[in-house]
Amino acid sequence: MPAAFVPKETHPGETRVALVADGAKRLSAAGISVLVESGAGAGARVTDAEYEKAGAKIAGSEAWSSADLVLKVQPPTAAEIARLKRGAVLVAFVYPTQNRAVAEALAKGGVSTLAMELVPRITRAQAMDALSSQATVAGYKAVILAAAHSPRMFPLLMTAAGTVPPARVVVFGAGVAGLQAIATAKRLGAVVEATDVRYAAKEQVESLGGRFIEVPGLADLEGAGGYAKEASAEVLAKQREAVSKKVAEADVVVTTALVPGRPAPKLVSADLVRTMKSGAVIVDLAVESGGNCELSELGKIVEKHGVTIVGLANLPATAPVHASELYSKNVVNMVKLFIGKEGAIATDFKDEVLAGALLTHGGRICHAATAKALGLEPAPV
Repeated sequence: MPAAFVPKETHPGETRVALVADGAKRLSAAGISVLVESGAGAGARVTDAEYEKAGAKIAGSEAWSSADLVLKVQPPTAAEIARLKRGAVLVAFVYPTQNRAVAEALAKGGVSTLAMELVPRITRAQAMDALSSQATVAGYKAVILAAAHSPRMFPLLMTAAGTVPPARVVVFGAGVAGLQAIATAKRLGAVVEATDVRYAAKEQVESLGGRFIEVPGLADLEGAGGYAKEASAEVLAKQREAVSKKVAEADVVVTTALVPGRPAPKLVSADLVRTMKSGAVIVDLAVESGGNCELSELGKIVEKHGVTIVGLANLPATAPVHASELYSKNVVNMVKLFIGKEGAIATDFKDEVLAGALLTHGGRICHAATAKALGLEPAPV
């Protein structure tokens, strides 16, 4: 019976766990022996006793070297990679273009790595799409943080003491995180406007009660898999011009624009921040990739020109219970694609979802786009 190991996350501030008790139960039923490092689920409020009740065994860190399958959230450290046995399968976020040394070490160690951020955006893979599940949490928390730091209330209130106008919220990017931010802000009673370089996002924004900010002459920049393409400087300038008035009137701005494998586009300049109301709030969800706001500071909440700018990293880890539950389901669904009868691990990875997420295999980096970005020749699987 193959063994799957769920280690305790060691990345600073990481409270999520790759597999919750329900996930452990599902993998155990599929014929896998589930080993969980003691305390691995503590940040997500999953106790060792709950794992044991679900059929898992509590283990020490020595399970790294014996496990056939390792399930993680954050990329492994060099020390953790050194403990993986050759031929093991790792399922985790890796972000290889930002962590080249990690990708190369995994390849050198003979590890088959399924990078959760590389799951293809196809209908079949929706249940494995961890980027979307975690972006949902991030979009929600972005608005909650904005409301907490704003000196104003969100809803329209008509009271005996007078009328309180609704907050005005502008969202940059109408992907999963942006759409969740729109929905959450609307539930709190705000007037929400949103912009995106993908014109197809207009219908989605409006379906949630938001107003789409039109950019005359803006070419549609939707790329493969539903991701936004990198926009040219001219296109970004047009977008900034169109939304600058909206931003100046906004009480809250949430920025979510990301381009896979590239630095985040700068959408809110220092000059634009200066035009905003005193007490306005910006929440920059792209801060870990360089930030959409020129004045964002990674891991900090700062005030610039009277505007509070929230640059906190890893927002899904601030709601670890549901973030872990969602991620665990993504992981279990991924694992079930290469688990055969009685838990046997089939490592041919011919399935299109597995092939799309496969980063390293057979001692090489085999993900074509990643290899190209790193200046390497991809190895055929």
